[in-house]
Amino acid sequence: MNMLGSMVDYGVIGLLVVLSIVAVAVSIERFRFYSRTDVNTYQTIQELESALTGRLHIVGTIGSNAPYIGLLGTVMGIMHTFYAMGSGGTTNVNDIMAGLALALKATAAGLLVAIPSIVLYNLLHRRVNVLMLQKEAINERQKL
Repeated sequence: MNMLGSMVDYGVIGLLVVLSIVAVAVSIERFRFYSRTDVNTYQTIQELESALTGRLHIVGTIGSNAPYIGLLGTVMGIMHTFYAMGSGGTTNVNDIMAGLALALKATAAGLLVAIPSIVLYNLLHRRVNVLMLQKEAINERQKL
């Protein structure tokens, strides 16, 4: 059952670190792509939308699932604490607090990944909407 503590520290928190790196990397790539995008090079709005929304779902998925991964680490940390309490036969307050701190560390890591990811997703989505509106305005002007 000691493996549970290591899984929270290295497995859950390690996964959250990797996911945060992926979310930031995809966001940077998307921001750079949007800054180079000329809406006039796309024939239809559908082509533009397809190009603009590529890989955007990755950031949104990470942002929406990171709290659940943190919660998984919390549950595993609490399970580890209860197992240690039950198998030891004593209720050493220091051991209990250390186990609960481990559990709360996973929750905090999940939130530290989720909040920036959702902010980045919203910023990216707003930029997509602006570029789409620019293309629609150009198409409307060409019809006149």
